[in-house]
Amino acid sequence: MLPADLINIMLDNMSMLIKETGNTLYMTFVSTFFAYILALPLGVVLVVTREDGLYPVKSLYRLLNVIVNMGRSVPFLILLVAIQPLTVLIAGKSYGSTATIVPLVVAATPFIARLIESSLQEVDHGVIEAAESMGASLPTIIFKVLIPEAKTSLMVGCTIAIGTILSYSAMAGFVGGGGLGDVAVRYGYYRYEGEIMLITVALMVILVQLIQYIGMRIARKTDKRTI
Repeated sequence: MLPADLINIMLDNMSMLIKETGNTLYMTFVSTFFAYILALPLGVVLVVTREDGLYPVKSLYRLLNVIVNMGRSVPFLILLVAIQPLTVLIAGKSYGSTATIVPLVVAATPFIARLIESSLQEVDHGVIEAAESMGASLPTIIFKVLIPEAKTSLMVGCTIAIGTILSYSAMAGFVGGGGLGDVAVRYGYYRYEGEIMLITVALMVILVQLIQYIGMRIARKTDKRTI
């Protein structure tokens, strides 16, 4: 297969590839948005309630820790099938781009919560102690010290999360989830059209690289240590 042949095949299927690339980005960014809504408070609570946290609550921390670990342990394809009743309840159907957002959010939330927890733990304890010595309340320390001080690391984590969710969205193609993963499965797997499979893989790689590049550029600009 010559590069010219691949280009011709891509041009012949351009409308489909553009549409499914859009669906992939739609699933990825909407899922990331909702996953962060759930994961941010979860990550904050994990940091605050741990044994050396701002407000230690050992029982709550252990419970949330177990829930997050269990959520991260389930393979996405299994989760995708296991929560189909929930997907149908929320989205009205178990297939398509919008329906895929439900399992993507469920799968991404514990992963993102760990990323957030890790980022917040990197904050210099001296900054937190200084805020405490000035009588800052717990909400003030969280929203005006902890999160702002961790913004660069949080941005890096967000970039990693988006790339991971993008790869999850491709797996949804096995159950008609839409997007480039669905194209790869329908054409590359079931119809043995390896050229389409190769093109979709190339598009996925390009999307991940673009997201990584943009995310890291933004992270560097938010880093106070960057001169």
